[in-house]
Amino acid sequence: MAENTVPIWEKLNLTSKEAAEYSNIGINKIDDMLNDPCCSFVLHVGPRKKLVKRKAFEKYLEGKIEL
Repeated sequence: MAENTVPIWEKLNLTSKEAAEYSNIGINKIDDMLNDPCCSFVLHVGPRKKLVKRKAFEKYLEGKIEL
């Protein structure tokens, strides 16, 4: 049976690994950005899990020329 998967570009929230693949930014850099208290695209799921809000992440990157 084929596994039902949603393409990354259609997901609402991404894991660090998915965000790294999607943006071509390293996982460590993504994790550093998610750990910043002023991060506008982090979604906390419980005490340890952090997801990336895809649309907010895209908007954030559009305004940047350097990370």
